[in-house]
Amino acid sequence: MNQLKYVGMDVHKATTVIVILNALGHFQKQVIIKTKADSIREFIKSESGTLHVIFEEGTQSTWLYELIKPLVAEVAVCDVRKHKTGHKGNHADAIDAEQLANLLRLGSVKSVYKGDTQQRQLKELARAYENLVSDSTRASNRLKAIYRARGIDCDGQDIYKPSQRERWLGKLTEPAARFRAQGLLTELETIKKLRKEARVELIKQSKKHPDYKLLIKTPGFGPLRVAQLLAWVGTPHRFRTKRQFWPYCGLAVITHSTAQYKIVNERIEKQRKATATRGLNRNHCPTLKQVFKGAATRALSCEPFKAFYQERIEKGIRPEMARLSLARKLAATVLAIWQRQEVFDPTKVA
Repeated sequence: MNQLKYVGMDVHKATTVIVILNALGHFQKQVIIKTKADSIREFIKSESGTLHVIFEEGTQSTWLYELIKPLVAEVAVCDVRKHKTGHKGNHADAIDAEQLANLLRLGSVKSVYKGDTQQRQLKELARAYENLVSDSTRASNRLKAIYRARGIDCDGQDIYKPSQRERWLGKLTEPAARFRAQGLLTELETIKKLRKEARVELIKQSKKHPDYKLLIKTPGFGPLRVAQLLAWVGTPHRFRTKRQFWPYCGLAVITHSTAQYKIVNERIEKQRKATATRGLNRNHCPTLKQVFKGAATRALSCEPFKAFYQERIEKGIRPEMARLSLARKLAATVLAIWQRQEVFDPTKVA
């Protein structure tokens, strides 16, 4: 008989605590091993039966996923934030590992999508580019803060130009402030160079993806947005419909309702009252939200999305809400053409 085993792993930098449960949820074994490839591989191979392994999403999860996947029947990477139960009892590595194994046994795990090798490479390049964008923004804000703290007007982009460097440094009379500003300008110059190189490499690698030529034809999407879309989504078949895609992009409207039903003449009827909204969902991929909101702004000048936007403005919808509706429309359109492998057709945009 092929014995089912559910393996929960609580992974740390030096050690990994492993708890194994059988198909009935009974404890079988607890092991502590080094968090090294050889140790983990040796342990997995030493266990008989059909293994289903689970561990939490974290810094080492991608490496661990690639290491274990070929050796077991199933690997699940758990987003622990979606499984908080508010339990106030004891907390320990073995308890956490056992709870993970039991979640997997019960089929209650919301797994994190890891994608294939190509997507993981694109995601690393996307992270490199986005980190450099954040670093350049942070350095720019710090530089301008030095001048604003001394009442010096520094609006515009002249302060960042190498040809204007000496003039702007001359406005700072304090040697320490001048030294700090000079360091930030040098940092910005280096980051911008690295940022340009990261952008070029990201777009270069994304063009090798078979779906790049399909997505680039969508209005509002340039090479960078398509590259970020490919990196963070991977495959459109992760999402059954746009209703599952919108929350991932941060475009899902959170609704709240209560006491939906009432009894009328001994019959249960649904009450006719408006559902209260609570804004957009917060648990999302920030990059994709920026991608679709930026694409919506750019698509305002393109048909049929220009007409879609104007129609909502004429109905009295505020411009920011109309742009949000357009972003949701673009997300639904991209998902549809990507899933069906169809070229964008403006006549099909309802």
